[in-house]
Amino acid sequence: MESFIVSNDHVESNCGTSSSSSSSMEPKRKRRRIESQDGGGGGNQNATVKRWRTEKEQQIYSSKLLQALRHVRSRSQSQTTGRVREVRDTADRVLAVSAKGATRWSRAMLASSLSLRLKRRHRKVKVAAVIGCNRLKTTETMNNKKKNQKLPAVDMKLRVLGRLIPGCRKASCLNLLEEATDYIAALEMQVRAMAALTEILAAAAAQSTPADDRLGANVAS
Repeated sequence: MESFIVSNDHVESNCGTSSSSSSSMEPKRKRRRIESQDGGGGGNQNATVKRWRTEKEQQIYSSKLLQALRHVRSRSQSQTTGRVREVRDTADRVLAVSAKGATRWSRAMLASSLSLRLKRRHRKVKVAAVIGCNRLKTTETMNNKKKNQKLPAVDMKLRVLGRLIPGCRKASCLNLLEEATDYIAALEMQVRAMAALTEILAAAAAQSTPADDRLGANVAS
């Protein structure tokens, strides 16, 4: 993510160039209202990022993740590769639920999870349709590469960043940076929580105490 860090002046100049001419023609009252809303949004963004870094939020996420993983393990009969994918999807889904749909990335992850479950229920797909879809995707990919070669360096980095953040491919420049900041903070909290759960599981495996009982006691405390 370090390669996407851009100076504030450069970002503001790139993000605000298109809107500067139109905003100068707006009434003063409307302009003040927009500025006040932007300021409030920044405060909410900072509050959300701080929330991800609190011990309380990590404990809540760990508790929800533990319950979800128990449910996955009880109904899962797939191989190791399938279980790893299910654990990863479960961790991301619980993270999106913890965000309460307040961000683009959380809503995109929840929608993706729902779409994935629906696809698993309806796996009967015609081979001809799949081949046609793959050809269309290949053509779109080639066209996108040609377009990307003509973009400035900063725009290229922002476009790549938009692909890394769920649901932010078409987000505006400033919105994309806000989403990236919140998403990174959420992922850091997820890593800390999963590392703590891994340590608890490893310690429980070395003792006679059942892993589930020890996990529940540590998360509850």
